Amino acid sequence: MEKITNIRIAGLGGMGVLKASLILGELLFEEGYDVKKAEVHGMSQRGGSISSDVRFGKKVNSPMIAEKEIDFLLSLEPEWSDTHIQSLAPTGIRISPEDFDVSKLKSAKAVNVAALGVLSKHLDIAEEKWLDILKKFFPEKLHEANEEAFKLGRNS
Repeated sequence: MEKITNIRIAGLGGMGVLKASLILGELLFEEGYDVKKAEVHGMSQRGGSISSDVRFGKKVNSPMIAEKEIDFLLSLEPEWSDTHIQSLAPTGIRISPEDFDVSKLKSAKAVNVAALGVLSKHLDIAEEKWLDILKKFFPEKLHEANEEAFKLGRNS
């Protein structure tokens, strides 16, 4: 059976959870994977919790991640790890702003991109491909700041 990789991105509304999952989904799709996504919005428009599951592999049937099967948990706010940590696989990896120097970000809104940078170290996809995809999702005036945020995470 082909391995399916399960990634959950969690945080609060307005933190870029959905943007990060869109970027990741597009990247994986362009790399030739079957990709499925599922989102739980809750009260996200009012700063409430939000999470997005991204699953990829040769063939993925369901967008939902089963209990204890999250391979990578990206918590855009460290305390949101507690909400989802019980679903982390025994070998799963938690990624949060504690993994990079947030004070070096040009914008606090780029935490999601820095977290993707950390994740990129664990996936066999060229850095240049990640950077190309980022440019598709942000206006040109934000390209430099997002590239710096990505590299901050990747090089942490």
